[in-house]
Amino acid sequence: MDTIADLRQFGGADAYLRSCPSRGVLDVIGSKWTVLIIPALIDRPLRFGELRRRLDGITQKSLTQALRQLERDGFLRRTQYPTIPPRVEYALTSLGHRAADLLNAIRQWAQDNLVEVLAARARYDSRPTDPPYPPQPEDRTPATGRSGP
Repeated sequence: MDTIADLRQFGGADAYLRSCPSRGVLDVIGSKWTVLIIPALIDRPLRFGELRRRLDGITQKSLTQALRQLERDGFLRRTQYPTIPPRVEYALTSLGHRAADLLNAIRQWAQDNLVEVLAARARYDSRPTDPPYPPQPEDRTPATGRSGP
């Protein structure tokens, strides 16, 4: 059976291939903190403390790691001003702005559909658990060969 062609030979990427580097980009933009950090910077640059206050629950370590990764990947620019104390701002690059609308839409979708998702989880969690199918040989009673106790 034929699979999707390797698009890299044509100058593209194919995230469905395990070796495609675009999967690393998907890991970064799929992070819950990235989905919140990038849209938070749409309107204006923010300082570290402002971002930390905006992203309730993020640790200093997690925010630092996320900001470094986003800077490394070209989504944001870190500017340090020569003041005392030092002032550092984070702003979206053109790449970051292109990602911002998409990530903001994902965040908005999650907020808009939260009630429905929580209801689906509750329904799933309340249903009875099914026995594994098909029954494994060790699950069979030796005398009858049937499943069960």
